[in-house]
Amino acid sequence: MVHNAASEWPRVSPRVRELFRRGAEIALSPQAEWIEELHAAALGGARVRLVAEDPALAAATRRANLANLLHWAAANVQDPGRRVPANTGSELLEASRDLVRRGLDETALDSYRTAQNVAWRRWIEIVFGLTDDPGELRELLDVSALSIATFIDDTVAAVSERMQHERDELTRGAHAERRAAVTLLLEGAPIGRARAESQLGYRLSGPHTAAIVWSGAAGSEQVEAAAEEVMRAAGADHRLTVIASAAATWVWLPVATAPPVDELAARLAEHPDVRVAVGRPGTDVEGFRRSHLDAATTQRMVARLTSPQQVARYQDVQLVSLLTSEPTQTEEFLADTLGELEHADADTRATALTYVRELGSTTRTAERLYTHRNTVVRRLARADELLPRPLAENALAVAAALETLHWRGTG
Repeated sequence: MVHNAASEWPRVSPRVRELFRRGAEIALSPQAEWIEELHAAALGGARVRLVAEDPALAAATRRANLANLLHWAAANVQDPGRRVPANTGSELLEASRDLVRRGLDETALDSYRTAQNVAWRRWIEIVFGLTDDPGELRELLDVSALSIATFIDDTVAAVSERMQHERDELTRGAHAERRAAVTLLLEGAPIGRARAESQLGYRLSGPHTAAIVWSGAAGSEQVEAAAEEVMRAAGADHRLTVIASAAATWVWLPVATAPPVDELAARLAEHPDVRVAVGRPGTDVEGFRRSHLDAATTQRMVARLTSPQQVARYQDVQLVSLLTSEPTQTEEFLADTLGELEHADADTRATALTYVRELGSTTRTAERLYTHRNTVVRRLARADELLPRPLAENALAVAAALETLHWRGTG
């Protein structure tokens, strides 16, 4: 292999080109654990914490990193060992737009570098499964290291350029004004009410209920349609909407009551990939701010628990959000509080939770669950057998643990 000072791409021997192609074919069909390791590393660094905590941004970053892996592998199947052009596909362009709309800079692209390190380790495993000839290994690893590093450098440069373009676009027009005003309000920065209302086209006096509508799979049209359904379910006649990303929208409604969960879920039946997080209603500027922060907390909890619930209101999940902020402590709490009940059948767990919600009334529990009172009594007896402490002695903690399982989709 020759790589001269004129920056020509190194020539690769026919044998190593064939090995490269075979390895790329393997990488083109990555195993599930490889992908999970890639995502975990990409979103695990301190510099991308804001990305990892935002479900829409995290989903976009996962798509972009997987797209990078597949783009590089596909290029090397087609032309093994040659310089791979930067990935400027839709996944990366959408991710760059979302990062800029959140006010993030190029440090958020660290996830590409971290994913590169994981991909390199996996690639080494593939390479050593292809040959044990020292000369072939040396040539293959040398050109592979150059190929991967150059590809990521080129891609980061292309995405950075796109981010600057998006940043320039956002500094102009009504959307930029709305986003700037909302950012100041959420940060508690001094901004005159009249100026803010003029930029937003929305009154800040009176009641507000905020919602975040997002999706990891659906397009912006479905997110927008879902935002309209949120407004209708709440009985509002208008809304303030700020586009947070290609797959997430922030909404404020001039109403003092959060939309009913059941009605909103029914309205969203045609948009199964969309999720909605709703904050507590508030009043005036502080209510505008707090309700959105509540919705953001709710959104993070839904994403953290990978909850199957399509609609979540802060008032319904506040306790669960606090309990699940530290995953390790959450697991310890569930195990210590529920014991074997954590793994019991859903009917037994649901009966115990409903019994606590109904303040210990077996009659109301039976009515709520549409079952016979004797069935309730039997299930409660079974729950007591499985719990470390009887339900009557630890009802609040058991209910909190069962609520956590409910939102996590295992209750």
